[in-house]
Amino acid sequence: MYLLAFVGACVLVAMAPGVSTAIILRQTLRAGRGSGMAATLGNETGILLWGLAAAFGLSALLVASQLAYDVMRVAGAVVLVVMGAQALWQARKGAPSTDVEAEGAVVPGRRGPYLAGLGTCLANPKAAVFAMSFLPQFVTPGQNVPVTLATLAVVWVLVDLAWYGLLIWTVARAKAVLGRPAVRRRLEQISGVVLIGLGVRLAVESR
Repeated sequence: MYLLAFVGACVLVAMAPGVSTAIILRQTLRAGRGSGMAATLGNETGILLWGLAAAFGLSALLVASQLAYDVMRVAGAVVLVVMGAQALWQARKGAPSTDVEAEGAVVPGRRGPYLAGLGTCLANPKAAVFAMSFLPQFVTPGQNVPVTLATLAVVWVLVDLAWYGLLIWTVARAKAVLGRPAVRRRLEQISGVVLIGLGVRLAVESR
């Protein structure tokens, strides 16, 4: 029962739009499904690391230290603003896609999208706080707490992968429309504004 409730909660969390969704969608629209999945894997690596940190009590150190929290918060905000500015610059340049699936061009590297997903997740202290407050709610009395939390973190990642995989597939299917130059530029502008807005919000927010 607890596991089913946890899976349901993970689905709702994954469906809520946020930084991860913005990064994954942007990578998918810019360079195809491969880049979108690379960004997803990077994001889920970060989620797994935060989940393991919560399992072994490391997230508590971040929550307890206001300085550490603020440093990560500002760093995360800078990352988001920079990525948003890059999106606006790409929209202004109107650079063509390098998507091999659409144009037969050279396959773009997956390292950049992966690091973008990983970096934005690890640089977001709210992800750590959320992991520490979210996962323990589904630990029943008598269970081995670190093992249970680590297992829940893995389940969380698997649910995320399923949701984002479906999202990427849907966006890729609509690429005939979304891949048009005018539409692509508009989407880059929107993603840029959204990322900058999220970065500014993260910078000015307290715990």
